Amino acid sequence: MAKKLSLFRKIKMIIGRMIAVFVANGLAVIGAGSIIGIDILTSVLLAGSLGCAKVLEALARGYIDDGKLDLDEINDAFSSIDRKKK
Repeated sequence: MAKKLSLFRKIKMIIGRMIAVFVANGLAVIGAGSIIGIDILTSVLLAGSLGCAKVLEALARGYIDDGKLDLDEINDAFSSIDRKKK
């Protein structure tokens, strides 16, 4: 059974997790961008933005489904970019 969260708590959780996605994806490419000659800031912004866009798309698709986002849909959207093996 999915835990019920208020709208404010959902928004707060999504924003916090989106910041984490941005940081995790951005920091992962610092070395790679410098190796191929791309400016570090550009690499970080591009990678962070692409990670957030992927999560945002998954959230939008979950919302389109039934007009609401429950905790399971939010977790599924963020797990799509989580690279750790379970």
